[in-house]
Amino acid sequence: MMMMAKRSPILISLICLIFAWRGEAIWLSLPATGTKCVSEEIQNNVVVLADYYVIAEDHTAHEPTISIKVTSPYGNDLHHRENVTHGQFAFTTSEAGNYLACFWLDGAHKGADVSVSLDWRTGIAAKDWESVAKKEKIEGVELELKKLEGAVEAIHENLIYLKSREAEMRAVSEKTNSRVALFSLFSLGVCFTASVLQVVYLKHFFRKKKLI
Repeated sequence: MMMMAKRSPILISLICLIFAWRGEAIWLSLPATGTKCVSEEIQNNVVVLADYYVIAEDHTAHEPTISIKVTSPYGNDLHHRENVTHGQFAFTTSEAGNYLACFWLDGAHKGADVSVSLDWRTGIAAKDWESVAKKEKIEGVELELKKLEGAVEAIHENLIYLKSREAEMRAVSEKTNSRVALFSLFSLGVCFTASVLQVVYLKHFFRKKKLI
């Protein structure tokens, strides 16, 4: 347990990245009111591909519809659909940060027991390997080696990105520490000046009253 606690954020993020390449769908149970959102931190210039579809738990004849909105880290709309039961969105990221996908039930189906299957793939997992195999005329072991090569390149790029983020966070932390130190010195100076002025004032007051 102690060894797990000492693992670096880069190693943990890398492990999460490797598991994410499996491309397994996630299930979201939508609340009767409000939204259910999922997010993923993605670096710049990465391909994102996702499929989603609605599953009604009560298996009613009329399949409930949902609305979906996908936004970038700066709040730009990348995908927005209403009154749908399934769909797909794809884009290439233009900025690094958290990309958010939110789902909610349409007004006519409020209160229904509904789940959404979301298959969210990024980077190497979103690549169309069938097209690559046809274009380069490779198959079998060669194709698997090509996938591994792509995975290694993706890991390398992700490590570079994580290192740059770590450097940015370290710079922000050091800048914050220096500001706190300056503020502490300033506060100490103010307190010392106030104490000196108070002593001077009291001496002047007591002399004026001829107490000293």
